[in-house]
Amino acid sequence: MRLKDLLSKVTYRQISGEENPEITSVAYDSRKVEKGSLFVCLKGFETDGHRYIQNAAQAGAAAIIVEDLPAEDPGTAVIQVDDSRKALAYISAAWFNYPAEHMTMIGLTGTKGKTTTAHMVKGILEEAGYKVGMIGTIGAFVGAEKIATKNTTPESYELHSLFAHMLECGCQCVVMEVSSQGLKLSRTAGIEFDYGAFLNISPDHIGPGEHESFEEYMHCKSLLFRQAKTAVINIDSPHWKEVTAEASNPYTVSLEHEADFMGRNINNIWEPGLLGVTFDVSGKFEEHMVLNMPGSYNVENALIASGITFLMGVDPEVIGSALRKVKVKGRTQLLQDASHFTTFIIDYAHNALSMESLLKMLKAYHPKRLICLFGGGGNRPKQRRYDMGEIAAKYADLTIITLDNPRFEDPDDINADIIRGLNVHHGKYEIIMDREKAIHYLLDNCGKDDIVALIGKGHEEYQDIKGVKYFFSEEKVVSDYLKTK
Repeated sequence: MRLKDLLSKVTYRQISGEENPEITSVAYDSRKVEKGSLFVCLKGFETDGHRYIQNAAQAGAAAIIVEDLPAEDPGTAVIQVDDSRKALAYISAAWFNYPAEHMTMIGLTGTKGKTTTAHMVKGILEEAGYKVGMIGTIGAFVGAEKIATKNTTPESYELHSLFAHMLECGCQCVVMEVSSQGLKLSRTAGIEFDYGAFLNISPDHIGPGEHESFEEYMHCKSLLFRQAKTAVINIDSPHWKEVTAEASNPYTVSLEHEADFMGRNINNIWEPGLLGVTFDVSGKFEEHMVLNMPGSYNVENALIASGITFLMGVDPEVIGSALRKVKVKGRTQLLQDASHFTTFIIDYAHNALSMESLLKMLKAYHPKRLICLFGGGGNRPKQRRYDMGEIAAKYADLTIITLDNPRFEDPDDINADIIRGLNVHHGKYEIIMDREKAIHYLLDNCGKDDIVALIGKGHEEYQDIKGVKYFFSEEKVVSDYLKTK
């Protein structure tokens, strides 16, 4: 492609070099530059692409996009922009011939529930006959094909590459998790979302390298609604008005207030193979729903998914049929122990807020015993694992302390923080540091009407120990061990 075609939606200033060279590839990593590349200098948390301008020029870059002018002429075309991340987003869309414009785009933002809601939307649309692409925390999916991704919302070049692949594979819709970081770093700039959904917001991701304050966090979330044609909004969440103030064509969901999509008559249901809720939807349509996921917060997620897909024209009966089947890896994921009907739940909860939501919800099923297994993440705030220990003691009848991702910290130091939290409520606990042996212990010693929550790993299939990621899947540990019994 020609440079000017790639810059057609970018405001820029030509500093030097050929005005319209042919571009053979786009790169924002100087190590991937080759003859004819367009190199985009990004300012990151750990490094700055401007430091590698000469490297890119020597590798044969045909043009370089900068925010700051280079100290010396690199001898190739230099283009200056105000925001190179935003420029990369528009350049990437052009490079892949604007694939997002040919599919229905659905963006979900919120502190919690994005992954679950994305799976719900995907499940409903597939039940209705659509081919769906999905991008989020667990990876990218084209139908059943899984593609590994580095971030919840990948960098814009990877994002448009995925869109192009999805379109080529026949996808009519894309549902994606839109993180606050993705919005802050302009990864979704220029994408017109047909539907943007607000799930909830609570203080999180605030600190070095993330967000300066809760106000900035809210502002970043709000950016989605400047580029969405229709908004679906959970009005039970605090701060929804601030986040969605600029939303166009808004529809509302609620468990508590009058709304376009209301969830009422929520009841827990627990039987072999099912730990979930039943509820009734009213408002724009009426339907009785059975959800094989526990908790009122999953009802909120289901209402968002129902609202989006109903507005897309999906029949309510199809929505109900699909929701009953939806399962999400690592998000209140049910594993039934066939040997004595203990209910095992795998969940990604990795802070006190999400852990309390999970355990409080599971307690409402009145199990004989509620048991939780978790460990603290190393090289993370000590307060987080102390708080998780306190929450475990508050709700669980027994806590098994085990290994999570210790990274470069001493597991004994991590455990000491957890135990201090447990001691606040005199919580009963045992320490079994080998996570596989700890799960085997629970499979051997838990009985009928117990609920066991395996917390913190969720969809992760590794343990991070001193810089090495070792394969570890809780789901596989449970299924393999049950085969031996």
